[in-house]
Amino acid sequence: MQPTSVLGQQSYRIGTDKVEAWITQTGGHVAPIKFELPTGTVEPFSVAPWAEEDPQIPAILKVLRGDFFCMPFGGNDAPFGTEQHPIHGETANEDWTVEETTQTGIKMSLDTKIRPAHVEKQVWTVPGQAAIYQRHIVSEAEGPMCFGHHAMLKFKTKGYVSVAPFAFGQVFPGQFEDPILGGYSSLKPGARFTSLSEVPSNDGTLADLTSYPAREGFEDLVMVYANPESLLGWTAVHFADERYIWFSLKDPRVLTGTVMWHSNGGRHYAPWSSRHRGVLGLEEVTSSFHWGLAGSVAESDARTEGFRTYVDLDPQRPLVVNTIMGVAAADGFLGPVADIFRNSEGITLVDASGTKIDVRIDVDSLWGS
Repeated sequence: MQPTSVLGQQSYRIGTDKVEAWITQTGGHVAPIKFELPTGTVEPFSVAPWAEEDPQIPAILKVLRGDFFCMPFGGNDAPFGTEQHPIHGETANEDWTVEETTQTGIKMSLDTKIRPAHVEKQVWTVPGQAAIYQRHIVSEAEGPMCFGHHAMLKFKTKGYVSVAPFAFGQVFPGQFEDPILGGYSSLKPGARFTSLSEVPSNDGTLADLTSYPAREGFEDLVMVYANPESLLGWTAVHFADERYIWFSLKDPRVLTGTVMWHSNGGRHYAPWSSRHRGVLGLEEVTSSFHWGLAGSVAESDARTEGFRTYVDLDPQRPLVVNTIMGVAAADGFLGPVADIFRNSEGITLVDASGTKIDVRIDVDSLWGS
């Protein structure tokens, strides 16, 4: 299979009757993605507005789109020992080697150099299912590491946002954006919360993070850690006007937290230039916010309370990270998703009134290797 230039990046196409997805050679970003539903074609994922420009910026920002695997996750401004990793790691910035392709899937690999490791990327689709499956296998590596997925949705209309029950929630405990540099945030740094609908703001009010877009002109970051007893982790957005639900599934024992990045025009510096709006990052990670490796290994409120923010890689035991992202038609559904649970053929989505939608999906792949 030969790559095709798509929105400024050499990319590989996979798909079925229900999905068309493109995977970039640089960074392995997955987007654009089109899903076919009975209600029509939907494209949930964001692509940076400067995608076809040529700014002098890191590769990850040139490519920025859809979802991508980060190792180590975060900005990595501070070195970890002698290691100085790029933003979200080599996995999000370097060129991947294509190992195998079919019409419905692709296998790629990358050998990282800053922390020697072999990373295998598998992205595939299943006929009849409106979903994207991903598996990353990290081998031949040793030492502490944070990692995660960096999914970004573009909100063309209002969406209702929800996550699985969580045991710890906090606004980024630092200055997420600096007004001196042209960046602005609205939520109260370090504030703890138990509900997405009541998150403290700088002005003393409570922000409702279950509805988006909101807080125009600001960039904010919050994080929640999954209930340790959970076996199925999920994040969902109900786009009521577009009549569909986007969902992401994970094993919360592997990906312990969810970073929520609200990007709504609050960055006035290049290349953002206040034009990155209505984007919500729903990022399934094992990390401490976006601090990177050094910050995730350091002490934090989450670590103090027993939540895992990194793992110790073992060269004898590969790390396997699985995710599923998909969509479902949502006629008759009300408000945010209240629950997602397994059934005999996949998952069931439930709203607060008890309305249920069954989705056929290979949910067992979350625990595969």
